[in-house]
Amino acid sequence: MQLAKEFVSHMAFEIVDKLIERDMIEARDPDQLVETFQKIILEELSLEDKLNEEVRALLNQHSETIRQDGISYQEMFRKIKTKLARERKIVL
Repeated sequence: MQLAKEFVSHMAFEIVDKLIERDMIEARDPDQLVETFQKIILEELSLEDKLNEEVRALLNQHSETIRQDGISYQEMFRKIKTKLARERKIVL
């Protein structure tokens, strides 16, 4: 995960706080809503982590070809990750 859990907690709190402050939502239990937002954010971040793992596995399967052809690992990683994210409609 690219963000610390403490930052995600803070972000979730700020989102809920601003939505309530601007009368965009009403919350009987703001703390529960913060927890829900935190869970959603963490789930979305874990999707990217899983995608990264999958891209690494694909590249490891073809590491010899990548080496032989002199292809940049980082560039190939980025291209494959972008393609898979687009296909799966994952927002990076």
